[in-house]
Amino acid sequence: MDNPLVFTPQMMVVLVLLAITVVLFVTEVVRMDVTAISVMIVLGVIGYFPGMEQVSDAEELFNGFANNAVLSLVAVMIMGAGLSKSGIMEWVAEFILRKGGRSEKRLMPIISGISAIISGFVQNLGVAALLLPVVSRISARTLIPRSRLLIPMAFCCLLGGNLTMIGSGPLILLNDLLPRGMPHFTMFCVTPVGLALVITGIAYFMLFGRVLLPSNKVQGFFAESTLEYYQRVYGLDYVLHEMRVGDTPNLSNRTVRGLEEQFNVVVVGALFEDEIRIGPWSGLEIRPHMHLAVLGNQKDIKRLAKESEGEIFKELDVFERALSRTQSGIAEVIIPPSSKLISQTPAGIAMRKTYGLSVLAVRRGHETITKGRRDVELRAGDILVCHCSWRSLGRLRKNRDFVVMTTGFPYEEHRSNKIVHALLFFALAIGLSVFSGMRLSLSLMIGAVGMILAGVLTIDEAYRSISWRVVFLLAGLMPLGLAVENTGAAAWIANAVLGLLGNVRPWVLQVVIALLATCATLVMSNFAAAVLLVPTAIQFALVAQGMGIDADPRVFALTVALATSNTFLLPTNQVNALIMGPGDYRVKDFAKAGAVLSVLFVIVMVAFLNIIPV
Repeated sequence: MDNPLVFTPQMMVVLVLLAITVVLFVTEVVRMDVTAISVMIVLGVIGYFPGMEQVSDAEELFNGFANNAVLSLVAVMIMGAGLSKSGIMEWVAEFILRKGGRSEKRLMPIISGISAIISGFVQNLGVAALLLPVVSRISARTLIPRSRLLIPMAFCCLLGGNLTMIGSGPLILLNDLLPRGMPHFTMFCVTPVGLALVITGIAYFMLFGRVLLPSNKVQGFFAESTLEYYQRVYGLDYVLHEMRVGDTPNLSNRTVRGLEEQFNVVVVGALFEDEIRIGPWSGLEIRPHMHLAVLGNQKDIKRLAKESEGEIFKELDVFERALSRTQSGIAEVIIPPSSKLISQTPAGIAMRKTYGLSVLAVRRGHETITKGRRDVELRAGDILVCHCSWRSLGRLRKNRDFVVMTTGFPYEEHRSNKIVHALLFFALAIGLSVFSGMRLSLSLMIGAVGMILAGVLTIDEAYRSISWRVVFLLAGLMPLGLAVENTGAAAWIANAVLGLLGNVRPWVLQVVIALLATCATLVMSNFAAAVLLVPTAIQFALVAQGMGIDADPRVFALTVALATSNTFLLPTNQVNALIMGPGDYRVKDFAKAGAVLSVLFVIVMVAFLNIIPV
């Protein structure tokens, strides 16, 4: 357009369509991805009307599905799933447990810092989902309410997405939203700003934000603990203890089976020659100083400790990880009529050695058999109450000799032998994107496909890791973003706002843009906010330059991409929504904890964007 101040029919059509889109996003009458696809189709049809050719080009309407940013985002999702499958993320979670101790002041920065660093390379929702059960375990161990730890973790996931140009969706999109010919941002050009934001977030919670965090007293990660459930249903008043056998244990039979029969307990773990065994073989010899994890009545466990001259630990020590809720627990399996195990006994089958199940009780009709349970001949319909690792239980779901009753257990098969492959291809993808000048989508796809070919994850698992809803949302909105720019609507808005503000400093305009992006991302996805506002921000800068203001269009565009992470006030983004239930939060909890951080975010971001060259 020659004169962007002239309001044209094309502008009116695009702005009306933009307003309708925003209303649909806010009200969610229609799902966001469906709205985006519908808007894309409407734009394509409008482009065929006389005089509306500038609104859209039907031949380029679906180019968003092959867009560099969209494909880059798909590759990041796949690589994130590969890292999770390899078990790297679980290792990071255990590191937090080892280093965190019991102090809230110590745990908070460790959890927040690690969540931020990982979010620089992996989708922040995935990071939050991984760390949620870890924080729950830490809360249970330390008696620190989860609500004191989950908000700092979630907020730092959002902040950490600004550490690299692949840390958040808007940053991945940014280079493809820039006008042709404008220099692109490099992988780590945003790192100084992101690092400042992360440090600000952690310092905020350490110095002041902790006062605003709620202390919601909620029950464990599940509404009822596993032991409480089985005590109520089967009358098993069992507790789990770790103990260490004494120097000269006074045991009549020095095997796991002999110990279990003598004291009516179940040995669910043993440390044997520096190897932790869950569900140890019944013939394993009990040696002096051996660590055992024992399930049983409190009285029986104390008698065992006394006669073995052993020591009972107040908490799990060497078995802390292996017997955590995320690794093992008590489960129920049924013997179906077609099972080959009918008429056999748990001892004869070597249930622990063969299937990884430590049988605690056999439920037959209304009878619960605990004494002599290893020698009970199994019948069709018997319910076996067992202690096992979730990995063993997961394998049993494919075994027709059992029907697994327990559902919702946190089982994911980790391919720990593929950790090196996952790290290698992830490093290769980052290295190519930083040092080779190769197109970002190609660099990241090399890493993603490399993980698939190396067996880190299967192609079906890769497909399942992709959020197709996000893909269609982005591809559907891109034509609307282009229409706002091509019709001159963005420039018209910029002129109107600048006419009200007058001749101001560039940072004032950045603050206005940041606040606009913050408000937009509270009511719509950060992807949508970036696609719609980056063209407007660029026009702000260009119009400001015409008024003699030293405004950099690239910096203004980056301001929008960063500000779309400023979503602390409401639980409207996916990360905050994820923790709302487990933390028993209310909307006001987010508003209290996030209000000051939202202001600090804008101040620090604008300050560093004007200090650090990007």
